[in-house]
Amino acid sequence: MITAVVFDMDGVLFDTERLCQDCWLELAKEFDIPNMEEVYALCVGVNAQTTERIVYENYGKDFPYEQYCKLTSEMYKRYIETNGIPVKPGVRETLAALASAGLRLAVASSTRREKVLQHLRDAGIETYFSAVIGGDTVSHSKPHPEIFLKACEGLGVAPEEAIAVEDSHNGIRAAYAAGMTPVMVPDLLPVTEEMRNLAAYVAETMDDACDWMLRAAGR
Repeated sequence: MITAVVFDMDGVLFDTERLCQDCWLELAKEFDIPNMEEVYALCVGVNAQTTERIVYENYGKDFPYEQYCKLTSEMYKRYIETNGIPVKPGVRETLAALASAGLRLAVASSTRREKVLQHLRDAGIETYFSAVIGGDTVSHSKPHPEIFLKACEGLGVAPEEAIAVEDSHNGIRAAYAAGMTPVMVPDLLPVTEEMRNLAAYVAETMDDACDWMLRAAGR
């Protein structure tokens, strides 16, 4: 019996995965940093500590990561301040439909919890979520299931009662490991054979995912 849905944030609720990638690609062009698109892809769906490790593994310990993080963060903030948070198509309608159907909702994002809450407030959708788990509140990054297990605990539901909506490979792996029902709504990363095997459903759009989730929950 499905009673809850847990959403990833970047690339699922908001088009921030692409925005962040664009910032890093712009910086890479300015500072002549090679292979940034490939390295960025390795960082999709993981927390800040794991991202830092991946970057140093690929560029070496002398890479000025903190300096570049500050620069890309400034680019990111300028975009949000000018254009607002980029909500993905179908998200508002999906949240309204799921909530109306009586499903409990949460966010489980590798992004810092404070930043997640700010983005949800900026988009005006924070009231839909009964639990918000950030990457800085868990010990293990996706694909470890900890963040999803904590989200289910926050909602007061068993993992087998919850759907997890993800765009990243590590997110789908984490949801599957948690014993949840993974639904993939692809964003930057392609749908691989592994993802089709792990995901209960691969949606073309968020609207498509919403229809499937309502049917899965018998609503």
